Amino acid sequence: MTARSLALDVLNKCTLSEQYSNIALDTALRRCDLNAADRALVTALVYGVLERGITLDYQIDSLYTRKDRELQPDTRNLLRLGLFQLAYLDRIPDHAAVNETVALAPRRTKGLVNAVLRSFLRRNKELLYPDASREPIEYLSIRYSFLPAICRRFLKDYGFARTESLLSAFCVQPPLTLRVNTLRITKEELLRQLTAAGYTPKNTAESSVGLTLSGASVTTLPGFEEGWFFVQDEASQLCVAALDARAGMRVLDACACPGSKSFGAAIDMNNHGKLIACDLHANKLSLIQSGAGRLGISIIETEARDARLAKEEWNGTFDRVLCDVPCSGFGVFAKKPELRYKDPEKSAALPKIQLDILNNAAAFVKQGGRLVYSTCTLLPAENGANVRTFLETHRDFTLLCERTLYPDTDATDGFYFAVLQKN
Repeated sequence: MTARSLALDVLNKCTLSEQYSNIALDTALRRCDLNAADRALVTALVYGVLERGITLDYQIDSLYTRKDRELQPDTRNLLRLGLFQLAYLDRIPDHAAVNETVALAPRRTKGLVNAVLRSFLRRNKELLYPDASREPIEYLSIRYSFLPAICRRFLKDYGFARTESLLSAFCVQPPLTLRVNTLRITKEELLRQLTAAGYTPKNTAESSVGLTLSGASVTTLPGFEEGWFFVQDEASQLCVAALDARAGMRVLDACACPGSKSFGAAIDMNNHGKLIACDLHANKLSLIQSGAGRLGISIIETEARDARLAKEEWNGTFDRVLCDVPCSGFGVFAKKPELRYKDPEKSAALPKIQLDILNNAAAFVKQGGRLVYSTCTLLPAENGANVRTFLETHRDFTLLCERTLYPDTDATDGFYFAVLQKN
């Protein structure tokens, strides 16, 4: 199986069978015998086509002349695959992109696929978009490949210029960001080891314990099995730093899975004290348990529970409580392309759920303790609006600081956190 045929197979699973892209891709790559370069091409093709789906479809519809005959979904996926290579992958020669794509088509559609791709070449690979001044929502949707409802929501919250800046930033593939496990290795030594292995790691801009690198698969990096690091975006690292967990403390991570913030807090505690990591879904807790084992963290206990439910024996017993609440995810589009096509209305109930979690967690904080609220979304209704409402009804808490991080200005995930102290 070639890289392109494997990519097409994964795309069909994602779009026709509605499988999650990361799961379908990981499964396919584990089962294939492609070399590293071809595996990287498969990844680039799958995520690229998914990320640019609306843009590619707009071009296909402008090139496909048989308006009396609807394109079949598998044929459309094949055209998306070919057009993506022509429009976005400069290192692939045009003739190779066309010929290899046509070769994947069944006999009945080879002529159609060839005609559409060559029409795009005759158009000098020009990408067409609606007029931004007359149709701003349609322009943003097609130019950056986001559901119109998402563009409309961002326009309402941020205005046109900032929305375009954010959507453009979400189209840039972010580097891999690691949090150093200082229980086992220093940052300087990890830098040395990665450099010796041929990588080019860089320090994160603000986090003192973060590194970024490109072109790497995390499980193949030196030190993965030894637990020298784990994957965590810099925004999340800064959130954990704001929690200010220290050795000997009692800490609660109310919505913990998959566990990176729990790991970071436990490392900040020098693996001394107690950290209880909770999640609504018991089957996800094994992710935390296995991750803690790899990292050599022994102070984490896991518990399956609804973070909205009271637990009287916990009242006033935690030095630090983290509420990384379930959210729309409208800050991690670059890492989860499916979210580009998620209607914001499906997340309309989340602010109440988030506020219920925050209200409940407040009872667990000791006097003088710290409560951190965080999300990976840029929707103000899920962020500052919830914190304002919380403070109106909890006069015993003070806002120490809050911050929103953005992909266009901070080069991180879109992320929000607020630090609250119990007086």
